[in-house]
Amino acid sequence: MTKSDMRPVSSWDIPLALVLLTRLPLPRLPEPVFERQAMAVWAFPCVGLVLGTLAWLFGVATLALGLPATLVAGLVLIVLVAGTGAMHEDGLADTVDGFWGGFTRERRLEIMKDSHIGTYGVLALILSLLLRWGAIVALIGTGALGMLLAAAIWSRALMPVLMAAMPNARGAGLSHEVGRPSGTHVALGLGLALGLSVLIAGAIVLIPALVSTLAVAGLAAVARAKIGGQTGDVLGAAQQVGEITFLLVLSATV
Repeated sequence: MTKSDMRPVSSWDIPLALVLLTRLPLPRLPEPVFERQAMAVWAFPCVGLVLGTLAWLFGVATLALGLPATLVAGLVLIVLVAGTGAMHEDGLADTVDGFWGGFTRERRLEIMKDSHIGTYGVLALILSLLLRWGAIVALIGTGALGMLLAAAIWSRALMPVLMAAMPNARGAGLSHEVGRPSGTHVALGLGLALGLSVLIAGAIVLIPALVSTLAVAGLAAVARAKIGGQTGDVLGAAQQVGEITFLLVLSATV
């Protein structure tokens, strides 16, 4: 890869972010592009924009067919989950299982790597989906379904913050392979996410953005205490915590 290809922002970054964070059918990228993984984190909010838009359009279409808000919210959730292949939900379940299923750092990391899901993980998935579903129902009831785009965007801008602020606890896995992003790329992502969110939903998103950031900071503190850093699972959990908190606060204010 040439020096010009390693510039801070590249046209490859958005498709690369989509490849990393979604299961959408995308063309195969040239192998050298993957050397930009740590620099492409600024584009993570664009992934939220794409997935959120798909979910919103599907929600609008099903509402137009006369389906009730409760069913539409469930279908919107299916689109969001299918778009990532439940990547972030899996991270949330593994994180909760590991943090509260093990008594040592090594055992927690071992549990998080295990493909099996435990009671803590099952409960985390059930409760998180119920909270997201309820918040989306509330947004539909106020005619503000489009605001879920802001939650999808902002929550993905928080993941690189943990990547930059915390060491990788495992020294392996997707998060380790991506690498540690610079503060510049993290700040670009946060600025982009905030700008897009305000453009879509207005200044009302500032409070949900702040509260969700505090919630993810709390998760980061627990991760540091439990395993000494972050992993790909923790990043997935951060996206879920950020999105859920954002939606809950937003649904209470619109």
